[in-house]
Amino acid sequence: MGKERVGFIGLGNMGKPMAGSLLSKGFALVAHDAMAERTAILAQRGATPAASIAEVVAASDVVVTMLPNTPDVEVVFAEMMRGGRAGQMHVDMSTIDPLASRRFAAALAGRGIGWVDAGVGRSPAHAERGESLFMVGGTEPDLARARPLLEAMGNKIIPCGGPGAGITMKIVLNFLSMATCQLTAEALTLGGKLGLEARTMYEVITNSLANNDHLKNYWPGKVLAGDVEPGFAIDLAYKDLSIAVATANGAGVPVFTGAAARECLSQARNAQGLGGKDITAVLVAAATNAGTKPPRL
Repeated sequence: MGKERVGFIGLGNMGKPMAGSLLSKGFALVAHDAMAERTAILAQRGATPAASIAEVVAASDVVVTMLPNTPDVEVVFAEMMRGGRAGQMHVDMSTIDPLASRRFAAALAGRGIGWVDAGVGRSPAHAERGESLFMVGGTEPDLARARPLLEAMGNKIIPCGGPGAGITMKIVLNFLSMATCQLTAEALTLGGKLGLEARTMYEVITNSLANNDHLKNYWPGKVLAGDVEPGFAIDLAYKDLSIAVATANGAGVPVFTGAAARECLSQARNAQGLGGKDITAVLVAAATNAGTKPPRL
């Protein structure tokens, strides 16, 4: 696999460190992002810059995508269908609609092109250290072919089933994670309004059955320290929860709490203008709604 040419499309908060991990592990990389300055940074590290998606597809054996939403991946898929060739493979690490993922996989298979959906767990800091978690879907041969790339970018790979199963698992995971963030924000706001110190609440919650890794490991360096610049933006969290709620509706599964959390994120985006801020800024939104200041450690 190390001799294959890898194309990487999408060099944002997660894609940039992941592409960097591939370079550091000796993979020959062709890189592209809609923001040319991002591509230039990878070029300085040894990647071959590509001016377009078509250029990446033409130059690569395996095309990796880490993009914001389903329509962005659809553009790459369309180019794979138009300019791709039998024997190539598309590894998509974006968080997209699972139905679209399965559609892309089936259409590419008809052209002799492999597909792996590799949902990513953990944070940009984990990606910087090459410690991402991947939940993957695909055929056994495609998963085996993708494994060396994934091992270069992460330290935990969990096969979830056939094509589409990896991103389905990611949607379920983010459904729980984003709803938990909203509940955490409301709990800390309630405690703060009732006179509890942030440090006290943090210590009790993180040492109890109510603990969650977002609060314990991520929030102290973000909103609880006054930093709400994105790692993972509320806009993306809203997108993921929207996909999850729509998927649940299509499956006939009531998700009352998740739907409520989605509406809270909508309010934070639209009424409070926090869409571009980190997911932990839901604490700012909750505190604003309560007429108080967000707790700080």
